[in-house]
This record gives sequence, structure tokens and C-alpha cells, in this order.
Amino acid sequence: MNLAMLLNLPYLKEYRSYQESSYDRTGGNEDYFILDAGERRTIAEIEGAGCISRIWITVTSSDPYILRKAVLRAYWDGEETPSIECPVGDFFGAGFCRYVHYSSMPLGMTSGGNHSYFPMPFARSARFEIESQSETKHTIVYFHIQYHLFRQMPENLAYFHANWRRETTRRNENYTILEADGRGHYAGCFLHMQGRFLPYSAPSLLAVPLWFWFLEGDEMIFVDGENEPSIHGTGTEDYFNSGWYFNRGTFAAPFHGLILKDHLRARISAYRFHIPDPVPFEKSIRVTIEHGGTNDAPGCDYSNTAYWYQTEPHRPFTPLPPPEERLPKDN
Repeated sequence: MNLAMLLNLPYLKEYRSYQESSYDRTGGNEDYFILDAGERRTIAEIEGAGCISRIWITVTSSDPYILRKAVLRAYWDGEETPSIECPVGDFFGAGFCRYVHYSSMPLGMTSGGNHSYFPMPFARSARFEIESQSETKHTIVYFHIQYHLFRQMPENLAYFHANWRRETTRRNENYTILEADGRGHYAGCFLHMQGRFLPYSAPSLLAVPLWFWFLEGDEMIFVDGENEPSIHGTGTEDYFNSGWYFNRGTFAAPFHGLILKDHLRARISAYRFHIPDPVPFEKSIRVTIEHGGTNDAPGCDYSNTAYWYQTEPHRPFTPLPPPEERLPKDN
């Protein structure tokens, strides 16, 4: 637990708390709703100045890829384009459609639920929606969105943003985690990486992964249009506060963790939250990472969710690819 949060707990609060949820309006116990194939539904509309303090969602479907095919969006202060747009699973860390128990300070997947404690302030309104882009007719959704309304809006608050990206790595090009314009600060990411497979020349003709060579890539963060990065790291696992290709296995710490290391498929899912160490920008930011020693691991499957705060308006997000192009590669 963050010590400052604990020390601030006795202080009287200048707000009132509320919650939107999927509870059964008839008084029964069917505390969920069902999304039809292709249905897009607003699940919360909040008026006033306030802050989202907690989100909990659980989704179930016969579609094994529903965590990539269901999309979560949020809009602040009546904006036309969302400030959050991610596959539901990826927002909470479920890369490759794999639900894995973990708990960090802002996010977690715990025994069937998905939760967020990222504070998300708004000056006039907030709207959340969820969309099923699955062909399955029945996707069951339970949710809570807890928030508080201020008696008086605090000053100097930035808006929360989250966006999902996916690319196949290209030779001599860094993978881009985030590009944003405006004033704000980078708050971290979930990064999911899968190495490419090469034909094996032995008589068995098996396919073998190119191991974890992609982890040699350094992070590079460029602030306000600079030509040389303000932050240049020493390796991918080093960025996630680990070492030696994550040789001690999975773990979940408050601000960084490794929740998946799949040797068979050469898959890695890791998170780093810049909560004690945010990266501020005045005009723009570009967060990138190499693959391989010097971008010499092309053909790998990289995807990520980036989390950041900034003033509005924000740079338009790259459109989400269609659901069939978001599915994990089984190799």
C-alpha cells in the first residue's frame, strides 16, 4: 500500500461518493446485462465535476477471444472521440487473451474480476461504453464504476488516457508504445511481446522460437520533439525492473511486474507504472522500445496499452484494427 494514501486516510474528504453498476433494477439477482453481437452500450453517464476512483468489470462469453473483441471506451467532458479506447482484457493487462492473476497498485486481475484504481478526473461529465465486436450473441457483463463528485473542482488536474496498439516489429525501427501531443505525463504501460518462429533444420522439422532475443531492445523516450531521447535504457527486462531475460519467472509488484513468460510460444507480458517516476511533457511525447540488440528482431508480435495524463484536446488515436486482426498468434 502507498504510505501517503494510508497517512491521508484520516483526513476529511471534500467530496461525495457514488457508484454506477449493472445491478438488477427489478430487485432480483440478475446483476448483469447481455451484449448482443455487435452491440455498443453506454454503461455510465455522469454529470458534474468529479473523479473516477475505481472500475471493476468481469466479462464472460463462449467466444475464447472476447477479451480482445470487447472494447472499453471513456469520454470526458462531452468530447467526441474517446480518451480511453482498448480491448477490455488489454486495459487490465490480459495480453494474448490470457487471464492471469496479479495485483499491482493501479490495476489487477483477481479471481475472475478486473479492476482499476487509476484516478480519472473530469470537469463536467464522464461517459463509459462497452462494445461487443464478437459474433457471439451472448456476452455477459458485470461492472461497477465508482466515482466522487467534488464540491469544488481542484485545480491543475489532467485527464486520464489509455490506448491500445499492435504492430509486427520492423527491422531498424523502434516499436512505438505511445505518441501524444499536449501537456501531461506518461504513467506507464503493459507490453506484450511474442517472438517469431524459425524453421528448425534438424530431421524432426519442428518449429522453434527465436527464444527471447527481442528482450535486448532498449526503451527510448523522446520529450517535446527532442532528437535524442531524455530516457534511454539498457534492455527490455531492465525497463521492467528485472534482469537476465526475466530468469526468475513471474511476479507482481506495486509498480512493475511480469505476469506471463511462455517459453513454448516465446511470449512475455510485463507492466511498468510510472507512478513514483512519471515522465512529464510540455508539448509532446514519444515512448518507444527497440526489439533485439539494435532492432534486429523483426517479425515479432508486439502490442501494448499505454496509460497517461494530459490536457485536452488529445491527439486522435490510431483506429483499432478489426477484431480478427487483434487475435493472438498461435504460431
